[in-house]
Amino acid sequence: MLRALVRALPQEDTIYFGDTARVPYGTKSPDTVIRYAHEIATFLMTHDIKLLVVACNTASAVALPSLRRLLPIPVVGVIEPGARRAVEVTRSGVVGVIGTAGTIRSSAYSRAIKRLNPDISVLAKPCPLFVPLAEEGWIDNDIARLTAHQYLDELRDAGVDSLVLGCTHYPLLKKIIAEVMGPQVALVDSAEETARTVASILQDKKLLRPAVEQGNHHSYVTDVPAGFIRIGNRFLGARLGDVYQVSLDDCRIAVPRGQEP
Repeated sequence: MLRALVRALPQEDTIYFGDTARVPYGTKSPDTVIRYAHEIATFLMTHDIKLLVVACNTASAVALPSLRRLLPIPVVGVIEPGARRAVEVTRSGVVGVIGTAGTIRSSAYSRAIKRLNPDISVLAKPCPLFVPLAEEGWIDNDIARLTAHQYLDELRDAGVDSLVLGCTHYPLLKKIIAEVMGPQVALVDSAEETARTVASILQDKKLLRPAVEQGNHHSYVTDVPAGFIRIGNRFLGARLGDVYQVSLDDCRIAVPRGQEP
């Protein structure tokens, strides 16, 4: 997600938060993910951010409504932009969605796609092993290829013609996913679509920095930074900026009575 945002909006400053001590989110309960998301949002609001992107698909699926209700700034998730693009590019009306167990279990993509076009058939498949493969850098070997076939063959055989990559890790495996699905299937990268949405919101609200400026980038993590830096450099395709380890103790959004998630 950060890579797509930096490409789309190079003039903007970014603050990236990686909850490295508590990932993966995809296997956790909705209540836990919502609590984590609220803690992170509280921390980021202390840095005077003007827009929040919930880059985690699982967090977008379960925590977005409460974050939008409680925060005074625009909050953008990755579900709606990806769903919108899938609806635009499908020709057969059969859309595939892959993601973590938590994202697929939430049916968030299916609901978003159906809201846009009730006639579209949505086939969803959890692909949990794609995350560790991406983090290990095993993105173009026999293990990754066999795993992709195991997950994706049934979607391909079912006739999907667009496939939503519903996890921020999955674009690293785009080459093998495309190889397994075939050239007739359009791959929808939620990160790219979300970056376009962010640019449009900032433009509409007159919050864009001048194009001649150059953004600064800072990252915060909840565990020692070494592992995050190794993986982050791979995801970003360049060197990360400053990375700081922080604690989320006492980070809670003040929730008005009657508005608890």
